Amino acid sequence: MARIALYAGSFDPVTNGHLDVMRQAARLAEQLVCAIGVHPGKAPLFSAKERLAMLEETAGEVLRKAGCELKCITFDDLVVSAAHRVGATMLIRGLRDGTDFNYEMSMAGMNAALAPDVQTVFLPASPMVRPITATLVRQIASMGGDITTFVPPPVVSRLKQKFASTHR
Repeated sequence: MARIALYAGSFDPVTNGHLDVMRQAARLAEQLVCAIGVHPGKAPLFSAKERLAMLEETAGEVLRKAGCELKCITFDDLVVSAAHRVGATMLIRGLRDGTDFNYEMSMAGMNAALAPDVQTVFLPASPMVRPITATLVRQIASMGGDITTFVPPPVVSRLKQKFASTHR
C-alpha cells in the first residue's frame, strides 16, 4: 500500500516555505496530496483554479526529483474527510514557531479524535523560510516590494500581474 500524505492549506499563493515543507514530506510519502481549502466566506487573492495551477507548476518538479508523486485537489469540508477520500494516512503540517506549534497541537488533537487512523506529522520549517507567510507575501507584493526570495519565479510573475494596475 502506498504511503499517501495530505498537506492542506490555502496556498494563496504558494511560497518557498510551502515548498520546503513539501520537500521534507516527500521523504515520508510516495504521494503527496496538496489540498487547497475552499471556503465560501473567504475571498482569496487567487482563485482555486489558479492556486491548483501554481501548485502543479511549482511543486511538481520538486516532488518528482524527490521521487514523490504530486496530486492537487480542493476541499470544502473537514481536512480528515479529504484525507479519507484520497486514502491519506498522514496529515503534513509545517511549523515555523511556537505559535504555530500551539495552534497545530490543538488541531492535531481534534483531527485525531475525528479520524484516529490519520496521523498528524509536524515538519519544522528550515531556518531560511521560517518568516515567510502567504499573508506577508501578498502585502509586500501589493505595495510593489521585492518578493523574489519568498516565492518561486512563476508565483512572482502571477503576483506582479495581479498587482500591475496598482503600481503604474
